[in-house]
Amino acid sequence: MRFVLLLWFILVFLLVHSTATFALSAKIAPVAQQQAANEDPVQVHYRVAVLANYGVAKSIQRWQPLMTYLTKRVKNASFEVVPLDFNHMNDQLLNGQVQFVVTNPGHYFNMSSDFPISWLATMKSNQHNGSTFAIGATIIVRSESPYKTLEDLSGHSVVASDPSALGGYQAAIGLINSKAYSTNNFFGKVTFLGFPLEPLIYQVRDGTADIAITPFCTLEQMVRDGYINAADYRVINDVTPEGYECAVSTPLYPNWSFASSDAVPLKVRTDITRALLSVSATHQASIVGQNRGWAAPISQFQVVKLFKELDIESNKMPVYLQVWQWIKLNQKWGFGLLGLFVIATIYHLWLEYRFRQKSEHLLSSERQLKNKALQLERLQSAAILGEIGAGLAHELNQPIAAITQYSEGGMIEQANNTGEDSKQYQLLDKIHQQSIRAGEIVHRIRGLLQRKNAEATEFYVHEQLMICLELLEHEFKIHNIKLNTQLTSTDIKLTGDKVGFCQVLINVLKNAVDAMSERGLSAKIPNRIRIDSYIVDHRLKLKIYDNGIGLSCSADDFKTSFFSTKENGLGLGLAICNDVIMQFGGKINLSKCKDDPDSAWQMGCRVLIDIPLNNSAN
Repeated sequence: MRFVLLLWFILVFLLVHSTATFALSAKIAPVAQQQAANEDPVQVHYRVAVLANYGVAKSIQRWQPLMTYLTKRVKNASFEVVPLDFNHMNDQLLNGQVQFVVTNPGHYFNMSSDFPISWLATMKSNQHNGSTFAIGATIIVRSESPYKTLEDLSGHSVVASDPSALGGYQAAIGLINSKAYSTNNFFGKVTFLGFPLEPLIYQVRDGTADIAITPFCTLEQMVRDGYINAADYRVINDVTPEGYECAVSTPLYPNWSFASSDAVPLKVRTDITRALLSVSATHQASIVGQNRGWAAPISQFQVVKLFKELDIESNKMPVYLQVWQWIKLNQKWGFGLLGLFVIATIYHLWLEYRFRQKSEHLLSSERQLKNKALQLERLQSAAILGEIGAGLAHELNQPIAAITQYSEGGMIEQANNTGEDSKQYQLLDKIHQQSIRAGEIVHRIRGLLQRKNAEATEFYVHEQLMICLELLEHEFKIHNIKLNTQLTSTDIKLTGDKVGFCQVLINVLKNAVDAMSERGLSAKIPNRIRIDSYIVDHRLKLKIYDNGIGLSCSADDFKTSFFSTKENGLGLGLAICNDVIMQFGGKINLSKCKDDPDSAWQMGCRVLIDIPLNNSAN
């Protein structure tokens, strides 16, 4: 709604501004006309663009006398010659840098569909009895060339001045089309060299090109100037009309025209037309300009017919130039619409920016709400589990204490009767040790649930690792697991929660056993566990590899409480392990074996326990 109101406001503003400007100009115009009548007329300088087909210097030399003649004949006006090629002529006419053009009728026809220009006069040829039909193309080959007919030229290389040149490439293509040949790929290679025209014939002379397409009379002019020898060249499809001095290969079209932009006042255009029609064949401007004066504009019917047959759309300007031309011709509405478009675009971008801001804020709020809900659910689960765990630990503490006491009594009895070397005594000793360990685990769990810090004790890493492996020895045998340990030192000490450290090792090894049991493959792939330990920069690096099923999701997910990939898992094992290792000042990291360059196999999981030795008392 706000955008629509803004558009209406801008349109009303433009309408009011245009009306005010028109009213003000209506009041000022009579005063300006009266002042202009009282003042001396100011001389206006005009620039005349001419097609520089023989280069800039020769074009200025040829056309400057005509500019001098027009300056004398047209009141309050001066003229300057500006040699240009086709493209630069279009650009400068569009930008208002030139006001008149002297060019061939084909180029004039092309420009007339894009520029408001008027044809003032047609040049009479300096030869051919002053004929006004003097535009055509001559197809030239070397005299010793095997090409005799137009058909022989097919598939060979050709040079021409410009694809828009009527007295050149376009006339030649029109001839080929009239003979029912395909114009798309008639020549094997076409090269456009631009202006001047002399290099076209030099390319044929030097063997760089097989054929040259030149404007009518170019060959004879170069012979008269002594540049080439006429006997060295031959004209293909010579259809020179009777009374013409130059050989030509194509039909002839009207000669060059003198055209004016509609921005030039009508009186100036009328005076120029009178001056052009009045110049005689013997005048210096005609002699140097290589013509016999000027005639009334000749019909373009033959040119239009040629372009229709070739389906030529007259060298259309790029879209951006067409838009710019329209804006220049309709400045008031053009700049108004351009400003409206810019404002509307900026407003649209602002709305889109605000919409994205709101969307991102809503998405962020939604994510926060989901995280809060998940955290609440986990806290509720932790509270329930804490209550259950506390009660379970309390109940287990009594039978464990009883087992400890019974095992101690049995050991004393066996020591008195059979001695400490008996198998019964050793069995009771193991029961006693495990009952003590079970009591410590229960005590630690109760401390964890009650938010108590575990007691820090000094212990040997190798000793605790061996105890854990001994406890899991039965599991390794059941699953036929081959264990390999590479320990660089057996006297590495840590200070911290010894029971918690053992719990971490047992949990990691038990997960490895479960991963290999879930693999579901035949015995062709043996189950393997590898344990490496070494010290780097005063840090203990303990790596445990297995060739089980590996990680099925992100490694960080396994450290999250209540996350588990096991069907009956609670999702607390690795979360507690992570908490224990962090109390040592270290960290635990999980990755795939294929991502570890030190791994002996590609399949499975690698667990890295990294603990600083100088900070292990935390």
